[in-house]
Amino acid sequence: MNALDKAAFKKFIQAFDFTTLFNELGWDYLNEDLPKKAGDKTFLLKAVAHKEGFRIFVCNPDEEGKISDSNIRKKIHTEISRLYFEHLIIFIDRDKTTQVWQLVIREYGKPQRIKQVTWYRHQEPELLYQRLSGVFFTIDETDKLTIVDVTHRLKENFGVNAEKVTRKFYDVFKKEHTRFLKFLKGIEDNIARDWYASLMLNRLMFCYFIQRRRFLNNDENYLRTKLKEVQAEKGKDKFFKFYYDFLKTLFHDGLGSPNHSKELKKIIGNIPYLNGGLFDTHRLEAEYPKIQIDDAAFEHIFNFFDEWNWHLDVRPETAGNEINPDVIGYIFEKYINDRAQMGAYYTKEDITQYISKNCIIPFLFDETQRNYNKAFNPDSWLWTMVKESGDRYIYDAVKLGINTNDMWADLPEDVKEGLDPNQPDLVEKRRCWNRPAPSEVALPTEIWREVIYRRKRYADVRQKIENGTVTHINDFITYNLNICQLAQDVIANTSDPKLIQHFYIAIAGRSRDLKNSAIEPRQGITILDPTCGSGAFLFAAMEILKPLYDECLQRMDEFVQEHPGKHSFFEQVLSDVDNTSIHPNRDYFIYKSIILRNLYGVDIMNEAVEIAKLRLFLKLVAMVEADYNKPNMGLEPLPDVDFNIRAGNTLIGFATETELKRAFEGKLDFDNDTEKIKEKCDIVARTFTRYKEIQLSDINDFEDFKKAK
Repeated sequence: MNALDKAAFKKFIQAFDFTTLFNELGWDYLNEDLPKKAGDKTFLLKAVAHKEGFRIFVCNPDEEGKISDSNIRKKIHTEISRLYFEHLIIFIDRDKTTQVWQLVIREYGKPQRIKQVTWYRHQEPELLYQRLSGVFFTIDETDKLTIVDVTHRLKENFGVNAEKVTRKFYDVFKKEHTRFLKFLKGIEDNIARDWYASLMLNRLMFCYFIQRRRFLNNDENYLRTKLKEVQAEKGKDKFFKFYYDFLKTLFHDGLGSPNHSKELKKIIGNIPYLNGGLFDTHRLEAEYPKIQIDDAAFEHIFNFFDEWNWHLDVRPETAGNEINPDVIGYIFEKYINDRAQMGAYYTKEDITQYISKNCIIPFLFDETQRNYNKAFNPDSWLWTMVKESGDRYIYDAVKLGINTNDMWADLPEDVKEGLDPNQPDLVEKRRCWNRPAPSEVALPTEIWREVIYRRKRYADVRQKIENGTVTHINDFITYNLNICQLAQDVIANTSDPKLIQHFYIAIAGRSRDLKNSAIEPRQGITILDPTCGSGAFLFAAMEILKPLYDECLQRMDEFVQEHPGKHSFFEQVLSDVDNTSIHPNRDYFIYKSIILRNLYGVDIMNEAVEIAKLRLFLKLVAMVEADYNKPNMGLEPLPDVDFNIRAGNTLIGFATETELKRAFEGKLDFDNDTEKIKEKCDIVARTFTRYKEIQLSDINDFEDFKKAK
């Protein structure tokens, strides 16, 4: 795993495969059994990894198959500490439903504290992922490490609250944004000033992310270095030189232009051409050509930014001051919350994921079926696979605590008494169903009544699967089955290359240059969020599409290798995908394809659109390492997403190209017919909404219409 791949991490956690997990994290292999007594019981601890003397242990469950209580766990820690002072223990149960990760944190002058992270099988392992992302060790680090370094890394990761880190960043960022406004001159309109300040800070944050990956003149502190150079050359009394003489040049002529002359390189150094539109001359810069920003503004903001470690990879906060591009979405979320009176609402990740997967995957199945129906007949391989899948597609949360041999065997006797609905005094016998159920059989906050209903639901859905009732993708939504797992299983297990071909075309579309005359050029899936904000739904859609792209391309590889020359469509696709002279790598190609082919967003807030674009660009840049021996440092110029992600009013819409041309050429003929005047006012209003963002209400009457035209 490069740094820490989330999908691979999830797989290792769900399989309780800690040996492979820590091996992928760069830890050294270890296989030692260590029996230890705690009270009157003996526990077997298995050492699975170590780094410079710091050991990772897995503790088997007690005789009943359960994880021991906190007092016993403390005693086990004390016994282990006699041999290995620095360690982490992972407690597991026999049925592999729960993990408790326990680390003792010792700080000088403070009492030691035990930090625990508990994971249940029905949960996403997000919190564990946050904690372990920062304990990845590279080969280059190994020679310099000591046990103190390893202990410090573990302590920082398990001791820090990731949400506090982003909150802390935002709290200070909000103040810095307000301070930045005080140094910004040349824009009188307050809304425009606030917008431009946000734009500048977004550009600077983008630069901070990529400079830490050494994309800017191979200097991790590029902006700070250039600020000092400009002040040394121009003098600190020249207050606006950094913005006027350097930043505008860096943005417009450097990052935003493909041609870097020798003279330009003397000013900005060796930097890549990024394209993407983020660094083009902004409409505010064209409208207000006399913008000035005092050097002091950049001194303050760089002082703030330098307090943080900026990481372009997707690992969350680790050492208490590390941030990744997701922090930009958090900033916007808080910004939206502060402006809730506008009717704006930030949708949480679990909701965006649920809605996205249940829209996107059914569409892909329906589109594939429309063009290749035989693979979806009720008696086809696909639905036969589902029929024989048992409970594979029932979510783990629904299956929690269920013994498939006898679902009711583990119920307390008084709870069992209420199972028969055809008995007297049923209300009284079921009164005990209202008490909380234990965690080994229940989801958080579940009472016995809910456990029983959930088990009945499990039995009912499983019976429908085994009876062959599930024969359409919409059935997966009806019964709340794991639709993402089905999509990946279909691609991974089918022996029919035509099914792979049509499924891939449903995702990515088909261009005219692909060699298969039997299939007409088609557009792949397009996903529009009409109020996209900072891109929460778009990123949820991206995370659903990415593994499907991956799986399709992997199967294409397999078919081509098994039968060279037989699958011309696959060969052409793979030729384009793996052309490293165009694309740095396959991941970059996939993300770029998703961004350009599949994702579209509109939002009325300009700041939201800027942030959504920035986050998409950073997702692409994160796929590439700077290589100064390659053209443009090995970085493919970022795609222009101005067509995909744009500011506008979804309710009003945009004028057509014909309407636009006629409006600006003055060829919109009109008479005194009130309806025609209104219609043509609407056209011009929509035209200006597109290019000058004037609301329809700004054009109130016939005279305004003539002036606007």
